[in-house]
Amino acid sequence: MLAAHFDKPGGPSLGEGEVLLKVAASALHRADLFQRQGQYAPPPGASSILGLEASGHVAELGARCGHWKPGDSAVALLPGGGQAYVTVPEELLMPILAGLSLTQAAAIPEAWLMAFQLLYLLGNAQTGESVLIHVGSSGVGTAAIQLTQMAGAIPLVMAGSQHKLPMAEKLGAAAGFNYKEEDFSEATLKFTKGVGVNLILDCIGGSYWEKNVNCLALDGRQVLYGLLGGANVSGPLLPKLLFKRGSLITSLLRSRDKQYKQMLVKAFTEQVLPHFSTEDRQRLLPGLDRVYPVTEIQEAHVYMESNKNVGKTALKLPQ
Repeated sequence: MLAAHFDKPGGPSLGEGEVLLKVAASALHRADLFQRQGQYAPPPGASSILGLEASGHVAELGARCGHWKPGDSAVALLPGGGQAYVTVPEELLMPILAGLSLTQAAAIPEAWLMAFQLLYLLGNAQTGESVLIHVGSSGVGTAAIQLTQMAGAIPLVMAGSQHKLPMAEKLGAAAGFNYKEEDFSEATLKFTKGVGVNLILDCIGGSYWEKNVNCLALDGRQVLYGLLGGANVSGPLLPKLLFKRGSLITSLLRSRDKQYKQMLVKAFTEQVLPHFSTEDRQRLLPGLDRVYPVTEIQEAHVYMESNKNVGKTALKLPQ
């Protein structure tokens, strides 16, 4: 099925410094599923149309745009609206390197920028440290594995099915734990010889707080960026965290202001994006699992909701 939807009358209106992007592909995000289900409203002023990351071609330039020209291929970080045509501040666009398809490139912006933010800006991952990555087969997870390796740290991953672990290890994970078959906290302590991990990237939240603190090393950091396992915490979290001298850091990306996103995109473009080049010896891989035509968006959502994906699920739009 293909349907048309608009969030306000009239065509796209370009402001100063904005670019009109004709979308060729858009990658699904967990937030798209929650928004569709009425559980996650877009930030104030953002489009209600789904799509937090997209790739395509520059169709039109607003006033005072100096970095792009019509026809350029680009990927964009978006607060929403990543379908068909979307207006984007030019500072939130990134070039598509040779060797990457438009669908591969669409899997980069939200997932990789989130992982980069969590690891480098907030978690401050250091060479030789160990990093536990929850939901290691997700888009953010597969990106975080590779970025952890790039930082010289040791990635450990957790997943909910055995078939997802070999791919995580292929991407560079030093070990993988199936939380449905073993206690990931105890497995992590065993791997680290009782020391625990220096950094935890946690999108689960409430249901895992005790196991997270249990396997956190002294002076460790836990970065919370989601609540897939619930928002409520019961029990002595604070004294246990205090005993470990642990830091609990929280973060989101979609609701960040324009200035922060510009800083993040600039840093990522300079430090990470070149490593997607086919000429890079340790090339980063976007981690694309499946591509659906946009007419099969319902099937794409069902697939992602089944948690079978290893990496990103993308939608391809007609051109």
